Amino acid sequence: MDTPLAPPMTRARERWVLLVGAVVCLALVAGLIRLGIWQLDRRVWKLELIDRVTRRLAEAPSTLPQATLWSALTPADFEYLHAEAQGQWMPERTVLTQATTVFGQGFWVLTPLALADSSVLIVNRGFVPASQREQWQGPDAGRTPTGLVTVQGLLRKSEPDGGFLRHNDPATQRWYSRDVAAIALAQNLSAVAPFFLDAGLPDPSLMRNPDATLPMVGPWPKPGLTVVKFSNSHLVYALTWFGLAAMLLGAGGFVVRYERRLRGQGHNTAYGHPR
Repeated sequence: MDTPLAPPMTRARERWVLLVGAVVCLALVAGLIRLGIWQLDRRVWKLELIDRVTRRLAEAPSTLPQATLWSALTPADFEYLHAEAQGQWMPERTVLTQATTVFGQGFWVLTPLALADSSVLIVNRGFVPASQREQWQGPDAGRTPTGLVTVQGLLRKSEPDGGFLRHNDPATQRWYSRDVAAIALAQNLSAVAPFFLDAGLPDPSLMRNPDATLPMVGPWPKPGLTVVKFSNSHLVYALTWFGLAAMLLGAGGFVVRYERRLRGQGHNTAYGHPR
């Protein structure tokens, strides 16, 4: 007995299913290609950053950018610039921000430096262990030198909004990032530079092995812990996204060829019955 033909509506629905599947497939392919291109752009940015940091580490210390230019600066203009500043410490305005370094868990000691032009530069004086929190927070802020001091280090961009899943809480003096604007507001500072200075240059041995673990041995605070070794796996990520796009496109092409072959043989692809 002959098998009845599939209803016309079923065939129309079949075509719509294939059409929707093709659109979804092409949208996914376009999204994967876009992710791959984004990773290539990130690779260009990372290579430029590595080159810029390498050059700036080898340069002699320069003066700070003029205060009149601060509002027009971008991170590329100053980030990791080897700079020198002179001024007087303001130890009573010191802030501690949580930190994880080669010495373990602790805090960065951020003390404002009053410059000669009445502006203020926040300086990360270095790392202290968690056990020294009380010693470095308060009117004395440890053994802060008095009078005119000269500080050298690397300029860094501000770190707004706190850490991962944790927000800065100025009211309770709990800081998870070096947010220059928030620190200035909480400490009643004006004319503050939009960047901060990491005191000291990175230790070459730590630059070669930033994942090393060192014993908690002073003196404190420990400067020169800026991480200047940057991972650059963006090309691998880009190739991964492009590969997934090619695989998905190939799978879609296989389905299209399969459907065409079935249609050419006069089969109902929805039910597998002869038409």
